[in-house]
Amino acid sequence: MLACVVHKAGDLRVEERAPGLPGPGEVLVAVTLGGICGSDLHYYHRGSVGDFQVREPLVLGHEVVGRVAALGVGTDGPAVGTPVAIHPATPCGACPECTNGRRNVCGRARYLGSAARTPHVQGGFAQRLVVPAGQVRVLPPGLDLRRAVLAEPLSVALHAVRRAGEVAGKRVLVTGAGPIGSLVVAALRHAGAAEVTVSDLLDAPLGIARSVGATATVRADRPDDPAWPEEVDVAVEASGSGAGLRTCVQRVRRGGTVVLLGLLPPGETGFLGNVVVTREITMRGAFRFDHEFDDALSLLASGLDVDPVISHTIPLARAVEAFDLAGDRALASKVLLDLGGE
Repeated sequence: MLACVVHKAGDLRVEERAPGLPGPGEVLVAVTLGGICGSDLHYYHRGSVGDFQVREPLVLGHEVVGRVAALGVGTDGPAVGTPVAIHPATPCGACPECTNGRRNVCGRARYLGSAARTPHVQGGFAQRLVVPAGQVRVLPPGLDLRRAVLAEPLSVALHAVRRAGEVAGKRVLVTGAGPIGSLVVAALRHAGAAEVTVSDLLDAPLGIARSVGATATVRADRPDDPAWPEEVDVAVEASGSGAGLRTCVQRVRRGGTVVLLGLLPPGETGFLGNVVVTREITMRGAFRFDHEFDDALSLLASGLDVDPVISHTIPLARAVEAFDLAGDRALASKVLLDLGGE
């Protein structure tokens, strides 16, 4: 089979690898489509995501869908040929976080395409993928694979909105209009947010944010633009930049909430700590997701309008081209790899 493998910063290859065989309790999936995520781009461009560094060849990808190709001996799972999405996380199930309903922050979790552990957890940008049966989700009726591939990033957005608390009727600022930021917009509007303003440095992603529900957009490099809200109840930082975090803290009202979603650069990032103290701003991290994955599939099947987030589909053989395109935010939003696993 072919797989998309990063070896170090700037070194991305499409390589032949031997497909695995499913054992008891496992499912072999023929991967059809995979969405290129911001973390995949960081591994490609920087050789790291946050503090997680590539130390060995790593198959990238954790936003993947396909069809069941085989079941391991004695495995209870969907029939061969069934279209499925893959939940990318395998938490340990035994730590205090897992037993208290916070499996997404399990310190021993395995996550597809992640260098957080060594040996690394190989990812889903491969034409055949073996996963535990518990990670396989049969697609709801009427949900095609192309929309279903957004389930993982939409789950991230849903979790961030839940970390914000009740948003119905509230004013919200989202900094960063990349695929995750735009999906946060869609999730906020679905949850009843009255106003959602989105900031970004580029016009193209702001256009996508408007198409999925933003009530106002503003260029982050134009601080005097009258489109900026004077204050908001909630701010979601989805750009992964110190400047975005500063904007969130500055714009949220006294007693408001800031959700940190985008991963900031490695090391320490300064922020307006005194403003947080004197205004009693609540700051919450939002990391990955858990049961939101099933909610995301249901929302996609029900017709949640997020199709504009997908901008391109490129064959696996042209993976380097696909990654370069995905890194150009003026031209692309969510870029899909067609792995041809069927």
